[in-house]
Amino acid sequence: MPRNKYPENTINKILDVSLNLFIEKGYDKTTIKDIVDNLNGLSRGAIYHHFKSKEEIIDAVTTRLFEEQNPINKIKSDNSINGLQKLKRVFIASVSNQQQKKLLKSSPSLLKNPKILAMQINNCITVYAPLINEILIEGINDGSIKVSDSKELSEVIMILLNIWINPSVVNVTKVEFTNKIVFIKKLFDSLGLPVIDSEVMLELREFRDAVFA
Repeated sequence: MPRNKYPENTINKILDVSLNLFIEKGYDKTTIKDIVDNLNGLSRGAIYHHFKSKEEIIDAVTTRLFEEQNPINKIKSDNSINGLQKLKRVFIASVSNQQQKKLLKSSPSLLKNPKILAMQINNCITVYAPLINEILIEGINDGSIKVSDSKELSEVIMILLNIWINPSVVNVTKVEFTNKIVFIKKLFDSLGLPVIDSEVMLELREFRDAVFA
């Protein structure tokens, strides 16, 4: 069998189809057969050559969503703003991802799968928290952020925003979600990290309204 000269194209095709199906049908109701049926000629074997399971596909889908709209590197290089302002922009960008909102809304039990939850937690700690830590350190150095233990705080930020407050992990009502937003603001303020101001709060509420619509 000839080798695929363009494996990246195949992977992207699988992820494109999978994302659309997850949004349309929901993660739980989407099967590997559904994905195969929408790949226009690619076989089940082509999927399993790149992904061992549906869990690996959704992990790749969510990772790509972040990487495609990852604002951190661009924000970090903006020397016109301080560390706190950079972190604020990261918060706003992370909750304004429209495809992510649709995915969360259509797949309310997405992260209740233990394998997916484990992958999500691992990514929070090993991939995303170090990026947040770099911004925290910059803010500490320029005086805009007054916290200690930046590494630990960066991990707490990622766990709170991606796990604890995530309605796909913890089933909450719209009111309970709002209460969590308010609590996180109070917590961050008390730690010397006033990143959730009125602008960020507005974005968080818009995110809430989109997910709970």
